[in-house]
Amino acid sequence: MTTRARIRTGLSIAAAALALPGCVTNPVTGRSELTIISAQQEVAMGANAYAPMQQSQGGQFRLDPAVGEYVARVGQKMADVSDRDLPYEFVVLNNGVPNAWALPGGKIAINRGLLLEMDSEAELAAVLGHEVVHAAAKHSVRQMQRGMLLQALVVGTAVVTSDSDYGQLAAGAANVGASLLTSAYSRDAERDADLYGMDYMDRAGYDPQGAVDLQRTFLALSANRPSSGPSLFASHPPSAERLAANTAKAQQLPAGGIVGRDSYAAAMRTLTETAPAFERYDAGRKALSEKKYDTAMQHARAAIFAVPAEASFHGLAGDIELMRNDTSDAITHYTRALDRDATFFYYHLQRGIARERRGALDGAKVDLENSLRLFETAPAQYTLGKIALAQRNTGEARQRFAAAAQSPGDVGLAARGELMRLDLANNPGQYINVRTGTDDSGQLLVRVENPNPLAVRGLVFRIRYLDSANQVRDIQRTLNGTLSAGTGTTLSTGLGPFTSAQQFEVTLVSAALAE
Repeated sequence: MTTRARIRTGLSIAAAALALPGCVTNPVTGRSELTIISAQQEVAMGANAYAPMQQSQGGQFRLDPAVGEYVARVGQKMADVSDRDLPYEFVVLNNGVPNAWALPGGKIAINRGLLLEMDSEAELAAVLGHEVVHAAAKHSVRQMQRGMLLQALVVGTAVVTSDSDYGQLAAGAANVGASLLTSAYSRDAERDADLYGMDYMDRAGYDPQGAVDLQRTFLALSANRPSSGPSLFASHPPSAERLAANTAKAQQLPAGGIVGRDSYAAAMRTLTETAPAFERYDAGRKALSEKKYDTAMQHARAAIFAVPAEASFHGLAGDIELMRNDTSDAITHYTRALDRDATFFYYHLQRGIARERRGALDGAKVDLENSLRLFETAPAQYTLGKIALAQRNTGEARQRFAAAAQSPGDVGLAARGELMRLDLANNPGQYINVRTGTDDSGQLLVRVENPNPLAVRGLVFRIRYLDSANQVRDIQRTLNGTLSAGTGTTLSTGLGPFTSAQQFEVTLVSAALAE
C-alpha cells in the first residue's frame, strides 16, 4: 500500500470513528473511559502508520538483523504478559537519537541510539514494557481524542525536527505528524506506563530494578540534552518524581529476576563496535549541513572504511557528491547504498534526483517511483513532474507538481511555481487569494494576495451585483501593474455605496505570470 493509500484509508477510519462514542473499561488500569475509536479502528490506524513512520525515522537497522531479532524477542515477552491482546510488533530503527515510541495497536519502535544508552536486558524490558503499556492502555488513542494527534496518526507518518534528515521531505498530508514524537504524554499516562510496565517486567521474569536504573540513567542524560526534538526526553520527560515512584514500586515487587547484562552486551556487540563509525557519520552530516564538503567526505570515507556494509554511510557520500554537483559519483554511492539496503526510500529518491540531473530520465523515473512506494515525498513528486514536462506529458506534470506543492519549504514553493506556469491561465482563482469588503463610505474593495513564488500581472475581476433598482450588473475591473510574490494589495472598484442588504460576487477571471 502506498503512503497516499494509507492516508485515504486513515481518513476513512477517522470519519467512521467519530460516530462511535462510548464508555469502556481500560484493560490495564480498570478505569472507565470515553472512547470514540473502536479497537478494530485503533489497530488499523497503527498498522497503516507503522511503515511510513519507520521510513521517516531512518528506516530499520539492517546492518545486523540479530539486533532486531533480540529486541523483538524481549518485546514479545513483555507483550505476552500484557493486559491486552494486540498484534504487537517491535523494530529497531537506524536512528542515533535516543527514542522509542508506540503507535495504536501495539506497533512499537526503538532507535539504535537508545539501545546504546542501556546496559542490560532488564533495562530494555523496562523500555519496551513502558511502550507496551502505552499501546495496551490506549494512551495514544486518548491523545487523539483530545485532538492532539488525530491528524498525525490518521495520515500515518511523521515529520521530525532537525535531528532527522528525512521527515522534512514528506509531501502533502504526510507532513503533519511531528506531534506524535514530540508531544509528551500526560503525567498520569507516564506514571501508568512506568508502574504497570514494571508489573509486566515482574510477570515476564525481569528484575524491576532495571526500570529504576533506566530512569536514573535518563535523568542524568536529559540534563545534557535539549528537551525539544524527537527524543525520549521530549516525549517521555524523566524526572526525580518518576525515579522516586519507580524506586517505591520496585520495593513492592518481588526481588530478583533476569538482569541480563552479559546477554545484552552480546546482542548489542555490533552496535557497540560500530558506534565510532556512526559518530563519524553524524559528524559528516553536520559538516554537510554547514557546506564543509571536504570535511564531510573525510568523515564519510572514515565511516565507510570502518563499516563498509552500512548503507547510510554510502548514502552520506552520495549526498556530498550531489551537493557538489558531481552526479556521476553521487549515483555510484547511492547504488552502493541500495545494494546494501533497498528497503529505505531515501537512496531511491536521491539516485533518482541525480539521474534526472544527468538526463537519464527513464532510470530516474524508476528510482523515484520506487521511493514513492516506500514513502511519499515532495522532492520525488517534484522531480517526476520535471521529467513529465521534459517528456511533454503536461497532464502528469500538473498532477505531480500539485502533490509536491502541498508541502511547505523550498520544494513546495518551486512546485507551486511550476504548477502556476501550467495552470494559472486556466484556473487563476486557485492561486490568487481574493477577499471583498467595503470602506467607510460603502465602496466595494477587493483585497488581492499572491502567496506564490512568482509575480503575476493582468488580474481581471468580474463583478456581479444587484444595483439599487434590483437589476443585475455585470462589469469588469483590472488590477494594473504587477503583484509581486508574497505580496498583496487592495483594488478600489469605484462601485457603491453598497448597503448590507445588497449582494455582490467577485471572481478572478484572468491572470498571467509577470515573467
